[in-house]
Amino acid sequence: MIEQAKSILKNTFGYDEFRLQQEAAITQVLNKKDALVIMPTGGGKSLCYQIPAMMFEGMTIVISPLISLMKDQVEQLREYDIPSVYLNSSLRPEAYEYNVKKILNGEVKLLYVAPETLMMDRTKEILKNIKVDCFTIDEAHCISEWGHDFRPEYRQLATVRKSFPGAVCVALTATATPRVQRDIKRTLEFDESESFVSSFDRPNLFLKIVDKKDPENQILDFLYTRKKQSGIIYCFSRRQVDELTELLVEEGYDAKPYHAGLMSRERAINQRAFIRDDARIIVATVAFGMGINKPNVRYVVHYDMPQNIESYYQQIGRAGRDGLRADCVLLFSYADTQKIKYFINQKQGTEKTVAERHLEKLLKFLEFTGCRRKPLLDYFGESYVKDPCEMCDNDLSVEEDVEDLTLQAQKFLNCVLELEEEYGAGQVIDVLRGSKNQKVLENELDKVEHYGQGLEWSKKQWEQLYRLLMRQRFLKRGTFGVLEVEDKAMAVLSGKENVYGILDRTDVQTAEDDVVRTSSEIENQYNVELFELLRAKRKELADADDVPPYAIFPDTTLIEMAYYYPQSKDSLDAIYGVGSVKKAKFGDSFIGVIKTYSKNHDIIERQKTLIKKVREVKTGEKFEQVGNGFNEGKSIKLLAEEHGVKEVTILGHLKKFLDEGNDLRLEGLLQASNLSDRQRDQVLKAFKKRGHEMLRFVYDECKKQIGYDELRIMQLYYMASMK
Repeated sequence: MIEQAKSILKNTFGYDEFRLQQEAAITQVLNKKDALVIMPTGGGKSLCYQIPAMMFEGMTIVISPLISLMKDQVEQLREYDIPSVYLNSSLRPEAYEYNVKKILNGEVKLLYVAPETLMMDRTKEILKNIKVDCFTIDEAHCISEWGHDFRPEYRQLATVRKSFPGAVCVALTATATPRVQRDIKRTLEFDESESFVSSFDRPNLFLKIVDKKDPENQILDFLYTRKKQSGIIYCFSRRQVDELTELLVEEGYDAKPYHAGLMSRERAINQRAFIRDDARIIVATVAFGMGINKPNVRYVVHYDMPQNIESYYQQIGRAGRDGLRADCVLLFSYADTQKIKYFINQKQGTEKTVAERHLEKLLKFLEFTGCRRKPLLDYFGESYVKDPCEMCDNDLSVEEDVEDLTLQAQKFLNCVLELEEEYGAGQVIDVLRGSKNQKVLENELDKVEHYGQGLEWSKKQWEQLYRLLMRQRFLKRGTFGVLEVEDKAMAVLSGKENVYGILDRTDVQTAEDDVVRTSSEIENQYNVELFELLRAKRKELADADDVPPYAIFPDTTLIEMAYYYPQSKDSLDAIYGVGSVKKAKFGDSFIGVIKTYSKNHDIIERQKTLIKKVREVKTGEKFEQVGNGFNEGKSIKLLAEEHGVKEVTILGHLKKFLDEGNDLRLEGLLQASNLSDRQRDQVLKAFKKRGHEMLRFVYDECKKQIGYDELRIMQLYYMASMK
């Protein structure tokens, strides 16, 4: 059976191999055994029931919480020629009856319904004599009252599923802590069933937290280089959504608002415009997004803090579903924390306790100074073993930007204590800067020892240090915003502990070389002009079929076309996401665009690399190819030339190869190093003393005389020799 499933995967959906635990989950479902499937957003959960649905004799029912999600899924399945319909209140009576007729005639493989619709007497009557082989519950975290999006009607599905005794039950979600997973299985009586829990990591998402200083200008700076990209900006309130949307429209952006205060028709129109690429930006409250399957969302920005990690994870999960790099930026301020605390204080009992715990976990993530994936995945019960990920702000900045701020931190903390913890940050900074403003003079703060002791720094620098000390929990805000020194700060004041960090965290941009480091070769080198022409053709075809553009092909497919320049429909077989159905439907249209462009610009198909690409799909990931090549005797320099990348990129692949539990040949690493024996010993002693995770500390230990390129090679040598 699994071979037939693999054939459908390739010929219908255009994918060469299963990802994560798809194959294991599909095998379980085909054997008619219930399954709980936990996969990250964009991980391919839908295929776990869609492929079995095509193989089962009977129908598959899919419980979905949102009308927009049902419509989106059905539109995509129809482009694959998979007979699917939905039943909900958005359909006109004649369309509803047409879909019912198709169900009764046995012409439907997948039926999408909301839980409320499924429980209606009329729906039960329609399905009474229909053979149902699979009962699928999407967004299954809605079942659990311990989840962030509990829906009481979902609890009743355990009873409804018993109406289909011959159907296997599949529950799927992307966001479920271990406690929520247990609750789902208990409610659905899955106790003896197998769970398929993939990693919660989304490796293509770049995570960045910035200090919220001038949010409107920070947003405009971020968007300035992303004018052709689709993105979502989340705000805390409806008013903020409306104001920010108005600003963006004034600045020339195609932005639409989305919140519960708008009429349902206006929300639907705005969401449709975003999905169809008629609007680039959606500015929204948390009311927007559940189940939105637009794969080419290139960024998600949190203008305000979310209320918990689950909401944050689900919201950033709407970015980069096509597997390409996407940016997730959160503007962080303690004023936003106070807003959330205000709403938490309106709650009572267990609900308040749970909300407080959620906020505490969120702050731990936001204030964390190491790899951001560590606390994020830890929340979902997963240990992140590949630290550093090199896809978060902390990992990419730690080597060159981290400073030793101990001296100024001691001044600031001592000043707070000298002022008897009775003043806020502004007054402390005024004292350190020797200000002569009225409040300082009236309270005789110019008489204290620390008055004027911080003139070496500007007011802005002291404000940045204050935020850093808050993030690292050396300070806290008491009643009326006064600063209080935490117990852990005593080690800093006594000289037993240093304070390290990045002073200025207000920059929302990502350095261009960081984007190159964290993107694939194809993403960095595809023909942008041809990509835009292909995107225009896709939009034309999508509008003609009245479907979203990504239902034709995702951006990933167009990017590969704009890199490999396929000149025939047969060459499309090697392109990601092109199966036989879509090749027959749309192949000629896209080949025509590529041929015309190639002829006008004297470009030929990358035939050899297309053949090589097919081979690479079969032989494993890039880091495995690099690691195996290195162990076979190839040098780092030769591997860089073969793969068309910089040597530092090869070092990154070798580090990932090592992190995955493989060995590296030590002599090859030593051959790559230009250090003398004395310098190598010096570096190895520094690693032993300061640890190998943070090269900045080793760089300082070596008195800044050995460069980072050499340190990276020796870091690999040190790690490989410790195995």
